[in-house]
Amino acid sequence: MRPCPRPTMHGGSDIKADPVDQRRLLDLQAVDTETARLQHRRRSLPEHVDIAQGKQQRLAVMEELVENETLVSDLERAQRKAEADLEPVRQRRVRDQERIDGGAVTDPKQLSALIDEVEHLGRRIGELEDAELELMGELEEAQAVVQRLSAKKAELETQLRSWMASRDKQVASLDTELKAQAEEREGLLAVLPPDLVASYEKVRNSHDGFGAAVLQHGRCSGCRLDANAADLRAYAAAPADQVIRCEECGRILVRTENSGL
Repeated sequence: MRPCPRPTMHGGSDIKADPVDQRRLLDLQAVDTETARLQHRRRSLPEHVDIAQGKQQRLAVMEELVENETLVSDLERAQRKAEADLEPVRQRRVRDQERIDGGAVTDPKQLSALIDEVEHLGRRIGELEDAELELMGELEEAQAVVQRLSAKKAELETQLRSWMASRDKQVASLDTELKAQAEEREGLLAVLPPDLVASYEKVRNSHDGFGAAVLQHGRCSGCRLDANAADLRAYAAAPADQVIRCEECGRILVRTENSGL
């Protein structure tokens, strides 16, 4: 039983184009491939990741810094209040002690009460001073945290500026290369037949950015597959100005003197 012939899915097309223009299509493909490479490189610069992570770290540090600066402000206010509360108690004890020392109070009961009050005020002053010392310790600790976080923020901002400068320099260089590729592409489009370009663009959009390939020693440079004997005969038999397509991948296939036909 004879095997059924494989149906032609791509092969030739209705488009005719001068062989020179077909070869120019390879130049267009090279430009598009290089453009895609440059665009990918532009998007994939390691500085993009570094900057994004650095900004996240800076945001976290800034949030913690604001929190601790608020704590410092609260503790400073509490310390001022503690000092304000302590001062009148000290003054009252001084006045009472002066009355005792000056002998102004002669009544034994009044004198005893005054002495008790001085002792009570002394204990109260001690409690207030202990509380103030505790506040001062917390304040010093919070101020140290603020100082550390401020230094960390400054360090991150310095690093971010460095990363951004590096990114901007590379992006500018890549943009220059992309502009050159765009100008070269426009030059090619100006001389290529519109129907050939339209066919190329249609294939390129459905084949991962590769619309044209060269037939090199019987192999398609697009799919990297060797053409079978029947396909090679069909490629060889097609007129030079007929635009053919790879039977395997469907890309426009450009024949040259090295195609092996």
